[in-house]
Amino acid sequence: MIRHIDLAEISDGRRYRANDMVKADCGGCEGCFSCCEGMGTSVVLDPYDVHQLVKGLSVTFEQLLASVLELNVVDGLILPNVKMAGEKERCGFLDGQGRCLVHAFRPGFCRMFPLGRFYEEDGFWYFLQVQECRRKNRGKIKVRKWIGVPEFNRYEGFVLAWHGFLKKRQEQVSGAPDGELARSLCMKILKEFYLQPFDSGRDFYEQFEERVQSFG
Repeated sequence: MIRHIDLAEISDGRRYRANDMVKADCGGCEGCFSCCEGMGTSVVLDPYDVHQLVKGLSVTFEQLLASVLELNVVDGLILPNVKMAGEKERCGFLDGQGRCLVHAFRPGFCRMFPLGRFYEEDGFWYFLQVQECRRKNRGKIKVRKWIGVPEFNRYEGFVLAWHGFLKKRQEQVSGAPDGELARSLCMKILKEFYLQPFDSGRDFYEQFEERVQSFG
C-alpha cells in the first residue's frame, strides 16, 4: 500500500534493519488488543499471508472471503484484507477475550506492528511508529525476532519481490486504455496468487517465483 507520510511525525527518526534492536516488544500485549480494532482496510494480505492462513486453518481462500477477509482496491489493484466487523470493528480472528486465534501464522502486517516498512529503489528498511501502540514501556528486541518468520532472509526477499511485482502491475493498470483491461489484470493476480492454492508440500518461495515468472 502506497502511503505518503512524513516519517518525522510518526517515527522515532531511525532506520532499522533485520538485525537491529528496536523498542517494539509489547510483552504479549497483556490483554490489550487495540491494534486489532478499527483498522479499516489497512491489513492487506500478500500471498504468503494467505498461504499461511489457508494451511493453518485448513480452509480455502474462498471460505476466508466468506467470513473474515474481504476484497478492496489498493492503489488500483484488487487485493484481500482482513475484515473489521461489528460495532467495534474488530478483527474476525479475535476470540471472545480479544486474543488472536491465528497468532502462530498471523499476517505480516500484524507481525510487524508497531513497525512499518519504507521502500527505496534497492530495498527497504523498517521504522518504528511511535504513536500506534498504546503500551508505553516496550522492551527492546531484534527486528527479525519480533517479526518471527522462518527463513527470514528469504521472507524479506519475497516481500521486496512482491512489492516490485505490485508496483509494476499498478503502473500497468494506471496506463490501461480501458477499464476492462485493468479488471482483467486484477482478476489474473487474484487467480494466480490467491485463488490457486500453493502446494504445502513444496517450498513456497520457489512456487511464488515460478508464478511471477509465468505471469508475463
